[in-house]
Amino acid sequence: MKASSGLASLGLVLALSALAQPPPQLRQPRKPKNEDREPVTQALPVLKDPPAAVAAETAKLTFHVSPLSAKGLLSPQTRDAIGALMKLNRGARIVKLRAFVAGTGDMRRVQSIVSEIFTDKKQPLPALSTIQVGALPMEGAQVVIESVSEEKKPKHPFGLVFFSGQTGDGVAAAISRLAAAATSAQVPAAGMLRVTCFLGSVEEIDAARGEAARVFPAAALDFVQAIRGESGTSAVCEGAGSKSEAGPPVALTPGAAAVSMPKLVFTGTQLAFREQDADLRLAFERLEKSLEPLGVAYKDVVFSRIYPLNRSVGERTTKMASEFLSPNVPFSPPIFFEGLPSLDSTVAVEVVAASR
Repeated sequence: MKASSGLASLGLVLALSALAQPPPQLRQPRKPKNEDREPVTQALPVLKDPPAAVAAETAKLTFHVSPLSAKGLLSPQTRDAIGALMKLNRGARIVKLRAFVAGTGDMRRVQSIVSEIFTDKKQPLPALSTIQVGALPMEGAQVVIESVSEEKKPKHPFGLVFFSGQTGDGVAAAISRLAAAATSAQVPAAGMLRVTCFLGSVEEIDAARGEAARVFPAAALDFVQAIRGESGTSAVCEGAGSKSEAGPPVALTPGAAAVSMPKLVFTGTQLAFREQDADLRLAFERLEKSLEPLGVAYKDVVFSRIYPLNRSVGERTTKMASEFLSPNVPFSPPIFFEGLPSLDSTVAVEVVAASR
């Protein structure tokens, strides 16, 4: 009995001793290298600004206007418009965009979206002009974009003609005057490539579209109301067409610029701030600097447009232009617009120059 009791006591001691031992440690898996480090914050690349000016071959240029859409707000509509223009251009290099924005959307979004889309598609950025207008001919539409692109094959062996705005008391009168200017410049009705009409009232747009399509059946058409809430039947129509006969390299008249030079240079808009002569002169000086890298200067300018926000600045800018541009360079008549990309700006200027 004593032996049995001793064995039981020994067994109890061994059992208690085993329970008192710490459990064996399991081998921890090795952490991957640098796992404990915080992930590096990836900054989005800064989008490039559109170039101040772009050159293209005159004979290869083509013109398009994006279809209107009421789907979404400014940003999705801008994306849709650019996508539509890229399809219309079928791979041709887009060298200039002019966007007319209606509504209260931030116009600066247009430049950001243009830069983003062209960068993603690894395509060179076009020159860009963005102007705020009163209304577009579709309920809910906030943007329409015009494009100038360079095709692979020549289309205009005799060159192009750019027509400044022709004014009329009504749409029919403005288009009739544009047609007369085209005839004088040896551009047949079927050779008009793009027509843009700035109307006094959106109620005139249906009539304008029908008349322009009848007179210029092959042209890309664009219609905007320059000032919101404006009334009346006044209209100003400008255009670009293909010459049907040979002529001098450059022929300038008060209402048209006929060009058969090998290349054309398109600028974006240069903004001016305030209305003093010094402010306007600075804008023209900056615009001239944007031409220099492409080997042209103001002496080579063949066409110009201004986008003033009021009559005073429009008259001052037109007068200031005479200090820089040749006296025969066509200038569109004063058309006043709703706004520009910068809230402090009062007028924008853009030009087309000819180059060898």
